Amino acid sequence: MQLIDCPWCGPREELEFHYGGQAHVSYPPDPQALTDEQWGHFVFFRDNPKGPFPERWVHGAGCRRWFNAVRDTRTHEFLAVYPIGAARPGVPGGDA
Repeated sequence: MQLIDCPWCGPREELEFHYGGQAHVSYPPDPQALTDEQWGHFVFFRDNPKGPFPERWVHGAGCRRWFNAVRDTRTHEFLAVYPIGAARPGVPGGDA
């Protein structure tokens, strides 16, 4: 069982958390100006790197708060955890 370090509750079992997608994706400033193709790209296309990757997670079975994490997609290891709105931390082995 993997432990995920919630910024507010501390380390908890992975079963308490849910993945929420790529972190640091900005909502379009004028979404109504987008074409269907541009809107589809915003909704469905995300990065898929090998290595450190910033993600959103929610502690659904605990405090129910969202947070960001940098996770290595090769090993599933959580390299950093930080609150939404905080700057993305530098992580050894990647430019995340």
